[in-house]
Amino acid sequence: MTVMPFIVQAAVTSEEAAKLGKELTALGAEAAGNQAGTIPAWTGGFTSTAAARIVGRRPDPFAADKPLYTVTAANAGEHDQQLTDGLRAMFKRYPDFKINVYQTRRTAAAPAFVYENTRLNATRAALNNDVLTGAYGGIPFPIPKSGAEAMWNAVLNWNGTAYRWDVTGYLVTADGKPVLTVDAKADVNRPYYQEGGDRAAFEKQGGVHFEAKIVNTGPPIRAGEAFMNKINTDSSRDEAWVYLTGQRRVRKLPNACCDTPTPQTAGVMTFDEQLVFSGRLDRFDWKLVGKEEKLIPYNTNRLNVPKRDADVIGKNFINPDHVRWELHRVWVVEATLRPGQRHQMPRSRYYLDEDTWVAVLADRWDARGNLWRTLTQYPLVMPDVPATAPVTFDMHDLVSGSWFVNGLMNGKAAQTVFVPKFSDSNFQPDTLAAEAVR
Repeated sequence: MTVMPFIVQAAVTSEEAAKLGKELTALGAEAAGNQAGTIPAWTGGFTSTAAARIVGRRPDPFAADKPLYTVTAANAGEHDQQLTDGLRAMFKRYPDFKINVYQTRRTAAAPAFVYENTRLNATRAALNNDVLTGAYGGIPFPIPKSGAEAMWNAVLNWNGTAYRWDVTGYLVTADGKPVLTVDAKADVNRPYYQEGGDRAAFEKQGGVHFEAKIVNTGPPIRAGEAFMNKINTDSSRDEAWVYLTGQRRVRKLPNACCDTPTPQTAGVMTFDEQLVFSGRLDRFDWKLVGKEEKLIPYNTNRLNVPKRDADVIGKNFINPDHVRWELHRVWVVEATLRPGQRHQMPRSRYYLDEDTWVAVLADRWDARGNLWRTLTQYPLVMPDVPATAPVTFDMHDLVSGSWFVNGLMNGKAAQTVFVPKFSDSNFQPDTLAAEAVR
């Protein structure tokens, strides 16, 4: 018997798409503020006309802002509707945890070509089973009709065309001891977002929307290791390679996906938890719950102002005095393991910022229905790009008490550096051995 593929066509009409740039922002958020006045209208985001992009330490443009109020374990009940299950669990487990809430600033912005491509994607993008087709250069589903469409928006959130990260990551044990697990330089290309490109050329080159090369300079036990991956609009075609100094050869990884533990996190996080969500959609069924108003980290440039990682890593969580939280509308998407699939965490809930589509928070449950992990993204406002984009993220294991933070740049002279597109040769497996050998 021939099984016909299940095809989800783009469900947005030209009339609906015409709302973009009017009652909806160019990326699909509600342009108006909320009724209470606690969320303002979007008025174009926070941009800069400076000719040069920032290559050194990125400043906090809102350093003069003071918290409006602070949520603590003592008053968390008063803010219950604006908290996720994971945040409630953090307050319960750690009485000294707190959230400093600031004025909501809707800084999200993108270049004109991203806005235009998003408008085009609204009526041309589609999902063929879990494979994204017909999209290029913008948010694929700015007016989502399903959870899967919203998650593709999260995967393809705008955060630049090509950039270099110089970051560190730490596993913090349950007794509060930070252990450096990664000190790395990463080169990233996003072929999906090449300005001046087109959908036909992108699809012809194979649908790789993200490619990264990561070379470890520390800790000493891992110096010289390297990792490369290519992520595809058809997840079954994703590829990854690793170079291990002890073996002195490049190996293709058989399963760099889903709930496989990642070496860079000392095995405590899975591949699909990087940047809160970077997984494949074919393991889960996705339900679009709707929009809610939640407290989320936002415009968190102050997190990168201290010049030492030790200044921001607390015993049980990032130092709250360096984290800015704001009230924003988020899309809520629930993931439930599909029949016949396996995953350590068969249920998850993701919170996607409506302005950027960044997955800012997530909670994950184990097979017994117990809340196991909560994940947090700390978006930076980058007016020179322009973007409000993910860099630093963490995961708290609510069972063991350990936690992991990655993407810290406090000890780095140059943090996130945006560059012209890297050459294709930079992302070939053979380059791993050439750059990483010690």
